[in-house]
Amino acid sequence: MPRINHIALKVEDLDKTADFYEKVFGLSAVGKSRSEDRSRNRLSDGEIDLTFLKYDNDKSDMALAAGGGPCIHHFAIEVDDLNKYVAEVRKAGCEILGDSTTPPIKFRLPGGPLAEIVPDWRSSVA
Repeated sequence: MPRINHIALKVEDLDKTADFYEKVFGLSAVGKSRSEDRSRNRLSDGEIDLTFLKYDNDKSDMALAAGGGPCIHHFAIEVDDLNKYVAEVRKAGCEILGDSTTPPIKFRLPGGPLAEIVPDWRSSVA
């Protein structure tokens, strides 16, 4: 069954934001990572991760996809069959943003907000 995997927030300061959630709410650090145009800092409550994003260029298409400035950028839905859910998202008339064959697969929900589909890594571990 699909489940919410993480909620991503676009922020101005990764470390300051993570420090706040650790100190005030007791979330645990999961890790930092980097991709081609952004840095991430992840924390978790043990069930759902909060992923903080800092884009290199605040004017890039993906940085602006959810709006300018700090905001909730997207939430991720973990699925057991990526291709099945990409087809369902398309069938529902949603716009796929970027490559639909390589996760994470971002799409625009009806009404405008962003979401993404990610594989359920637990089901792929033997």
